[in-house]
Amino acid sequence: MPGVLIVEDDTDLREILKDALEKRRYTVVTASNGREALAKFRSSVIDLVVTDLLMPEEDGLMVIMKIRERKPSVRMIAISGGGKAGPGSYLLIARKLGADHVFSKPFLPSELVIKVREMIG
Repeated sequence: MPGVLIVEDDTDLREILKDALEKRRYTVVTASNGREALAKFRSSVIDLVVTDLLMPEEDGLMVIMKIRERKPSVRMIAISGGGKAGPGSYLLIARKLGADHVFSKPFLPSELVIKVREMIG
């Protein structure tokens, strides 16, 4: 089963996305911040990372850069509500740093599932 790492500081959204992917038989690992995500990425078999961009301890942009250095082939989806600046600028930067796809919050979990299936089967 393909492995997905979900990095999201909002507990409710993290659990909703986890449940949606596990129902489709993905192995899901979760992290509440970038530092935790990088530690779990090293110790797990991950095919795709879904990361929020604005988080405490290590933001999603740093997660994208560090994972790209370690494993360039891993697929990545960036998600963001964007805070005061709006999601557009952060998502554009995420694309330039290596995110394969971006979602602006709010989005439907089913949209994410469809994109994950397209990206890793």
